[in-house]
Amino acid sequence: MSRLSIEEHVVAGPDSGPYAVTTGADGALWFTLVHSGQIGRMVPGAQPRLHQLDPESGPTIITPGPDGALWFTGYRNHSIGRIDTAGAVTEFPLSANCAPFGIAAGPDGALWFTETTTDRIGRITVDGERTEFPLPVTGAFPSAITAGPDGGMWFTLNQANAIGRIGMDGTATVHPLPTEAAAPVGITAGADGALWFVEIAAGQIGRLSPDGGIEEFPLPDRAARPHAITGGGDGTLWFTEWGANRVGSITPDGEIEVHDLPTPGSEPHGIALGPDGAVWTALETGALARVTPR
Repeated sequence: MSRLSIEEHVVAGPDSGPYAVTTGADGALWFTLVHSGQIGRMVPGAQPRLHQLDPESGPTIITPGPDGALWFTGYRNHSIGRIDTAGAVTEFPLSANCAPFGIAAGPDGALWFTETTTDRIGRITVDGERTEFPLPVTGAFPSAITAGPDGGMWFTLNQANAIGRIGMDGTATVHPLPTEAAAPVGITAGADGALWFVEIAAGQIGRLSPDGGIEEFPLPDRAARPHAITGGGDGTLWFTEWGANRVGSITPDGEIEVHDLPTPGSEPHGIALGPDGAVWTALETGALARVTPR
């Protein structure tokens, strides 16, 4: 028997595509619906509320901002969006065809984001002032991004097989991965001071230590296609196995457990620690799943 309780909460139709989830400053779960072009808000135990954007905007990653609002990337309409807790939306256009994906708040009070098709990292202030920084690699497909423990922003380079870092001055460095063609996607800062990431093509979890050393931990199912990763609040990291319909956990010393989701083919993508202390994951087939120990 699994040592977890997993409950699925339907939040939208099966074609809406819940993709990323996060906890807002208002104590609610906020999530993106990439296919229907919506942002959702749900207090655990209550019905969700959906906010309609341009149906073709493709909202992807969402994160709490330093201003108390939620900020998200518009992957298809090449924009950064802001939604306050009352549901008012502001969108900021970016360079044409830059396809922003990851976004996270930085230590400087701004939001930092990745531009997947232009090999740039962007910065936007809460007032909407945008700056873009070129990376020292081409065709890299920068993907997820997170604030690191060292005052920099760390991101995955999906097609360059590397982890990157950018300082507040825009200086970028690149750390190649040991496994060829690993295709990293999700990344998060761990409680142990390291950066943890998932390798979707290699079926591994990676750890980049403060001294620059990289460890890789193979999953029991190397074809599971891990997608996103987050801290669980107790030092354990949680990740989604998009290709295997599972969620998994890894301890700082590399002990891995994986758990099947109740509904077959639910396509778990984003994952985050919820306001209730449970881990929540977005299921592209229309639900959020709540994961708690039994």
